[in-house]
Amino acid sequence: MSKIAYVNGRYVRQPEAAVNIEDRGYQFGDGIYEVVHLYGGRYVDEDLHLARLERSLKEIRLPMPMSRAALRLVLREVARRNRVTEGLLYMQVTRGVARRDHPFPAKPVPPALVVTVKRIPPYPTDIEKWQSSCITLPDLRWARRDIKSVNLLPNVLARQAAREKGSIEAILYDEATGVVTEGAATTFWIVDERGAIRTRFQDHVILPGCTRAALMTELKAAGIAWDETPFTIEDMRKAREAFITSATSFVRPITKIDGAPVGDGKVGPVVRRLFDLFARHVKGDLRNAA
Repeated sequence: MSKIAYVNGRYVRQPEAAVNIEDRGYQFGDGIYEVVHLYGGRYVDEDLHLARLERSLKEIRLPMPMSRAALRLVLREVARRNRVTEGLLYMQVTRGVARRDHPFPAKPVPPALVVTVKRIPPYPTDIEKWQSSCITLPDLRWARRDIKSVNLLPNVLARQAAREKGSIEAILYDEATGVVTEGAATTFWIVDERGAIRTRFQDHVILPGCTRAALMTELKAAGIAWDETPFTIEDMRKAREAFITSATSFVRPITKIDGAPVGDGKVGPVVRRLFDLFARHVKGDLRNAA
């Protein structure tokens, strides 16, 4: 069956899907996107992702292309037409098509919406095979990282640098302070030398990760404490354990950073527990139901 995309009100075969060359997403990166994991026919943390989409759109003064209820129907129809029950959905909203000029169009145009879905491998079951490595890089992104903008060139360059060194992610830090912000496309966490679970507090410097928020809810329900105080590169290098979270990484152990082992270089007991905790959330937690 051909892959089907939703493009501005039509379901079309992906090879035939197209947007206007004067779409402002193409010309200026003037748009917002979301990525949602589809597991067992259910969109994981769907409400969190749709809420973040609405927030990001509001921050750049762009209206929703349709109501949330209508958008939910589109997401399900895209999955149904592609016969995907285990996959990854991508949606993008831009300011639409207008003559190229930096300010917003003087006469508002309809927002453009594109939705696609693809199959991905099953949710990981072997945490030993899920462990990986990262590199560190200065954070060169724009100041409003809390907005999930399609402007991703610094993220692309950071991810490419990681790939060229055999790693899956680049952990970014503020050059002036040495404080870790997040991964190029993930939230970064450590279990510090005292055994505390830590990740950076939420503000305009990092993206409000949906998997981050979902994991925090699970931690609270399980009575597991965590800390949102900043930590530096030096703190990170002393950590017992480290991991990343995202809609595609879930809870992924990081056992090597910049070629050096994290802790003893093995998957630690805390990350192992959180991996199992989040697996239950993805696979059957009723709070996660669409």
